Amino acid sequence: MGTDNKGRVLVVDEDPEICRLLVKRLTREEFYCESCSSGKEALELQDRGKFDAIISDLRMAGISGVDLLQATRKNHPNSAFLMATVEDDIRVGIEAMKQGAADYLVKPLDLDVVVASLGRALEKKRLEQQLGNYRERLEQIVQQRTSQLRAATKRIEQTYDDTLEALAGALDLRDNETAGHSRRVSRYCLEIARAMNCSPEELRQIARGSYLHDIGKIGIPDSILRKPAKLTDKEMAVMQTHARIGYDLVSRIAFLAPAAEIVLTHQERFAGTGYPQGLAGIEIPLGARIFAVADTLDAITSDRPYRRALGFTDARAEIIRESGRQFDPEDVRAYLSLPEDTWENIRLEVAGLRLKRESPPPVVPKASPVEARPKTPPKQAPAEATGKGPD
Repeated sequence: MGTDNKGRVLVVDEDPEICRLLVKRLTREEFYCESCSSGKEALELQDRGKFDAIISDLRMAGISGVDLLQATRKNHPNSAFLMATVEDDIRVGIEAMKQGAADYLVKPLDLDVVVASLGRALEKKRLEQQLGNYRERLEQIVQQRTSQLRAATKRIEQTYDDTLEALAGALDLRDNETAGHSRRVSRYCLEIARAMNCSPEELRQIARGSYLHDIGKIGIPDSILRKPAKLTDKEMAVMQTHARIGYDLVSRIAFLAPAAEIVLTHQERFAGTGYPQGLAGIEIPLGARIFAVADTLDAITSDRPYRRALGFTDARAEIIRESGRQFDPEDVRAYLSLPEDTWENIRLEVAGLRLKRESPPPVVPKASPVEARPKTPPKQAPAEATGKGPD
């Protein structure tokens, strides 16, 4: 095959003398050269072996130089292509460069010009290949870094969940009679929110806010929190501060800041009779309106010191009765659209999780949080009509 230190070159020309002269000179310049007299034969040679460059005449019978250029660009894109033309075809040569030829050579050929042009064309291809290799390596690096970022994000998400569990666990130590309540309510909220076609980000914040809604009870004295009888007005006023205490605590944690809005407003009522701000209607955040339905569902179907748990049918009737007053009618419709055994299944699942000491709170796909803050200064509102105080 001779020397091929500088690359492999195919010369294509119907004039055998031009082929001989080019092969001789390029071989002397340490290129490996082959030649042929037609475009058809050139395509066959390309299929049998790789050429770094093709020097082709423009005017050839059958497959022309332009046809050969197009075929080479399609099937052998890494091969440089030089087009040889007579003086009258210079315009065509320029057009060939627009189609991908590295250069055009004017006949009669100046062999020194041919060698120089060939060197430039090969150097350009070499740089293009280096750039392509660099891009490929860069894509691999990006893929690797993306994989590492996803793994890190997953670890962060696990840390988030552990933080939620630690906060909720701290509350369970203070208020054992409602242990499991937060987990059940969070699951109920997600079912209703999904029925309302909430976005993944809304689901995430609703899950977190409802799970931590009572975290402010950590700041309530045991004499009030664990009192077996109905609270006095003064004690109820202290109990009602748990919403603000919880908000102040949770809003300081960056990833929980959006969920803090639900913690602050979870005792608001649709008719405006709740606390701490006395918000009404759609002034109440969507997550808090959904929570109101879920919280009542769990309160009615759970044992309390002052009464035994009632059934889900009783809870359903109460929620329907309070639609438009305590609850947003739209949320009530979403609740009613779900099978009644949905809630019983969740209660059983949560009970099973507690027995096994498994503790992951509900999670939904990650999305970017949006900061949430209260709309108006808090103001006193009436206490709940039943029970010792708010959950």
